[in-house]
Amino acid sequence: MTLARLALSGDLVRPSRLTVPDLLRWPQHRVAVSFECATSGTQHHRFTGPRLYDVLVDAGPGFDPARRKDRLRFLIAVTGTDGHHALLSWAEIDPDFADAPVLLGVSIDDTPLDAAGPQLVLPQDRCGARHISGVTAIRVDGSYRCAPAEVAAVP
Repeated sequence: MTLARLALSGDLVRPSRLTVPDLLRWPQHRVAVSFECATSGTQHHRFTGPRLYDVLVDAGPGFDPARRKDRLRFLIAVTGTDGHHALLSWAEIDPDFADAPVLLGVSIDDTPLDAAGPQLVLPQDRCGARHISGVTAIRVDGSYRCAPAEVAAVP
């Protein structure tokens, strides 16, 4: 069996390529989810896997320690085998902020996903639009900067 690979890239000190067996090194969490799928109605599944936050923290996001709240400008882009993609903010997964229990599912309903690849699981989402099967890439991007607002002159 060929193992699916997931590329961690972007603003990371330790970018890497991981397989589902590699993802078993992190603490495993189990969640039961229900979400609406536009094509097949309500879905109910059980997933096991590490928290996305734990995996990305170990990859060393390039936060600037001199800038207070620097991590809030980081975005996380996730892509699946079918080209489906989703975007999350670092604040969504950070325990100091929203602390969403986003997982990289290594099994679905007790079936291992070694060959298919991990799934992005967002238990807090009611709609399944950000659920991604066969995750192939996760890119952490800290290049976002808010431009100063232009103030219009008052006549």
